[in-house]
Amino acid sequence: MSMEKSNTREQILEAALDLFAVGGYEATSISQLADAVGIRKASLYSHFANKQDILDTVVETVLKGYADHSIFVRADWDDPEFIKDKTGMTAEDVAKLIQGQMRYILHDPHISKGRKLLMIEQFRNEELAELQTKQNYEDVLHYFIGMMRFLIREGTLKNADTKIMAAQFSSPITVWINLCDREPKREDEVMELVRKHVMQFFEIYRK
Repeated sequence: MSMEKSNTREQILEAALDLFAVGGYEATSISQLADAVGIRKASLYSHFANKQDILDTVVETVLKGYADHSIFVRADWDDPEFIKDKTGMTAEDVAKLIQGQMRYILHDPHISKGRKLLMIEQFRNEELAELQTKQNYEDVLHYFIGMMRFLIREGTLKNADTKIMAAQFSSPITVWINLCDREPKREDEVMELVRKHVMQFFEIYRK
């Protein structure tokens, strides 16, 4: 593939993510995509077979970024290598960890737009609905269940149902991410709420 063709293909994917994240897949036409990139409609078909092919590639790209950077995917709380720098982790340490990941989720353009795309398409596309459930429920809950088990093993938190603990811990965080998506100006307020939430959670479950 030539450099020029590769660049045009990337531009199409960037434009598609922008448009899909705002208006959704169904509402975005091939003509809109071509206009956004500044190419003829016919030229777009030299890069992708159809609009579904573009969506599939956009989702694949978003998934790769998520897999490469999300703590929810890469974490293994039973792996000695992963937890070696987490021994003695305090409530303040956990708050900073969560705040950092939230800022990444909110500000990385591909992750942010990909999340908004899934929010729109989850009610129209069964495959994307499953992906939304995996990314924003199953992976998140799995991560925090692992964290709760680790903190219990460490003697930091008292023993309790780790799935319920993880749900209690993570649910407000998910709500606050959605709030920041709608009202970005409230990010500082949300980050302070996260800190207070973590501190109170540790107070409630402290051993």
